[in-house]
Amino acid sequence: MSRMTTKTCDVCIVGAGITGLNALWVAGRYLARDQKVVLVDSRNQVGGMWADIYPYVRLHQPHGMFTAGNIAWTLGRERSYLASKPEVLSHLGYCFDTIKQRVQVDELFGWTMVSHDETEGIVRITCESADGATVVVEAKRLIKAYGFRITPNEPFAVSSTRVRSVSPDFCDLHGDDIRNSDAPVWVVGGGKTAMDTAHDLIREYPGREVNLVAGSGTFFHNRDRFFPTGGRRWWAGELPSGLLRESTRRFDGTNEAAMWDWHRTTFGTWVTPETGNFLFGLLSESETETITAGLRAVVMDYLVDAVDDHDETRLVFRSGATTTIPPGSWIVNCTGYVMRHDFPYEPYVSSGGAVLSIQPRSATLYLTSMIGYFLTHLMFLDRLGDTPLYEIDAPELLSKSRTVFPYALFAVTQYNVGLIYDSVPGSVFRDCGLDLDRWYPLPRRLAAGARFALTHRRDREHLRHSLDTVRARFDVRCGPLAQEVRRGDTTEVADRRRGETV
Repeated sequence: MSRMTTKTCDVCIVGAGITGLNALWVAGRYLARDQKVVLVDSRNQVGGMWADIYPYVRLHQPHGMFTAGNIAWTLGRERSYLASKPEVLSHLGYCFDTIKQRVQVDELFGWTMVSHDETEGIVRITCESADGATVVVEAKRLIKAYGFRITPNEPFAVSSTRVRSVSPDFCDLHGDDIRNSDAPVWVVGGGKTAMDTAHDLIREYPGREVNLVAGSGTFFHNRDRFFPTGGRRWWAGELPSGLLRESTRRFDGTNEAAMWDWHRTTFGTWVTPETGNFLFGLLSESETETITAGLRAVVMDYLVDAVDDHDETRLVFRSGATTTIPPGSWIVNCTGYVMRHDFPYEPYVSSGGAVLSIQPRSATLYLTSMIGYFLTHLMFLDRLGDTPLYEIDAPELLSKSRTVFPYALFAVTQYNVGLIYDSVPGSVFRDCGLDLDRWYPLPRRLAAGARFALTHRRDREHLRHSLDTVRARFDVRCGPLAQEVRRGDTTEVADRRRGETV
């Protein structure tokens, strides 16, 4: 017999990663002490992907700007420090404890939401536990803080029985097995996980043969350019908001090749000779130099298999090329985590207005943590349905053009931030601890904020034109929600494949 219980609350938040915690922090600003939030997560703790990911991962950016709301870190390290996995998990746990001092939270850790139904101002959320129990949560609002739904990488399934195929998420690269082996390592992937892994192996095992299979290659934002240290914060570096403003003014929806060259040359750093990807990662000049100097070989191709052929073991690539490797070689799957699953589209706000969905199929900002922060404010201010934000189907656009993808996402972010700026109190922006401009002294931030306040309205027409051009060129959803969804009609327009206004 199934076990079912019912809970009631004012807000149900599904997801306890950085996105869900920012939504929870914002909800705590609006709810009274006698109101309640139910927090649901399939994991047994807060932290989202940080609970599962490889142990040597570190933050891309200085740790202070990775938080919930405006909760300050208590780590006691220098501002530029890149926090480790245990330190990030500890801070996110601290954020959760801090938020619970302000708002009642009923925790459903180890539970998965399986369905929800919105009728007559109430959302009924059905959740199940691993042992088959069921909870139905009745809430006035539901925030589905899924983010990018990052899950661990499995090892590659290969034909060879003579190699060790592993994933950094399931194999301790500092463990005795790899430490006691002197066989070459092949890191497969060109993104931040591959860079972290190559950097870690090169530093941990000096002289070890480490090779990179990099696909089409990736470039990264130069961390030294965006986060200069010491007194240079006063006069050097590029505020992240400055890059956003400059890139969106340059981008017209058709000139992504020129944008790519300018962006990479001006702000980028890279290890590979070719760079066909950019996914908002950060890498320092010293990290780039260490990886470049430590790699034995860089293969610009995609791994298909490892096969045993008589006395030889060969890596087989998509191009048809092969390379012979020694028996016992290690193959480490560091291919991308982000947007690799095909989840169905849903609008960022439901037709009834009581469900906020934070995921990349209807992205409104380029970071889901920012979406969790700002759109939750709009929801509680009753501005979510009538603020005509642009949504963009990020996974579909990425699959059609990796070159146009970052500039379209920059443009939709800049456009929507301007709309949000005009819809919320100034305190919403002042309290946003996720703002990467916070790295810089207050006078520089105030100057950047004043420029934005003076120019964001007159930039809108250009941004709309750029985004509408992207929609027409690539046949992807990129535009405001259909009017029926925004005003709460029940007409089924949310399934449309594109974002044309009605």
